[in-house]
Amino acid sequence: MSEQILKVNKVDICTESFGKPKDPAVLLIMGAMSSLDWWDEDFCLRLADQGRFVIRYDHRDLGRSVTYEPGTSNYTITDMADDAVGVLDAYSIEQAHIVGMSLGGMIGQILALRYPERIFTLTLIASSVFGTEMEKLPQMDQSILDYHAKSTSIDWSNREAVISYLAGGWKTLCGSKPFEEVRIYKLAEREAARAKQLTSRFNHAMLQGGDEYYDRMGEISVPVLIIHGTEDPALPYEHGLALTKVIPHAELVTLDGSGHEIHSEDWDQIIDSVVNLSSR
Repeated sequence: MSEQILKVNKVDICTESFGKPKDPAVLLIMGAMSSLDWWDEDFCLRLADQGRFVIRYDHRDLGRSVTYEPGTSNYTITDMADDAVGVLDAYSIEQAHIVGMSLGGMIGQILALRYPERIFTLTLIASSVFGTEMEKLPQMDQSILDYHAKSTSIDWSNREAVISYLAGGWKTLCGSKPFEEVRIYKLAEREAARAKQLTSRFNHAMLQGGDEYYDRMGEISVPVLIIHGTEDPALPYEHGLALTKVIPHAELVTLDGSGHEIHSEDWDQIIDSVVNLSSR
């Protein structure tokens, strides 16, 4: 396991790898406002133990990657897709299996259209259609928006308050499976300790761009696996079903009772699905 700051697209991007570089590469792309920490280290190690070279990284404005002034917009979702390919370039990886969570799945869809030659397979976890179809689907639960609206009243210099806020945000995303309080608080503590500037995360709310890739999911030619929880309050299950309709030959793995999360009870099913897809 090794963490390093790489120069990617003229900015600093923090990455961490697990496993043997000779093994097939799996690039993990996390969702909005979520650092690499939320790809649980034990999850990454278990995936690496299946003979995969696993890479996770901090998006811009998160963790130890480049951060910008809070309240500013300095890049597009297409830039974030370019960052992902830049990470592969930095590791001298020509092709990889892409696994994207939420926004990371939408970045993955752009990658499949923008850089199809760099992708073996694409796995979309708790994600949605990158296009106008998304507007027709059930919206995010209001309780999630209400929770994050409280962020303006947090004392960001108060470590305990910050950790409680970060962990509580994931609690709002749970399905009916038990909230993993100990594990989530541990990850929140790690994120709070690593982050250069925690409040920059909210710049993701202003993310734009990628219009040239809207409604083009039918052009995706790589094998695609869709993994979605039946009780996702952020991007309800209908979003996963919609992806299976717009992406040719996409397969669906349903996580019963899971929310907008990578619950440890689902790790085996997720890892087995990714490994099976990438072994074809």
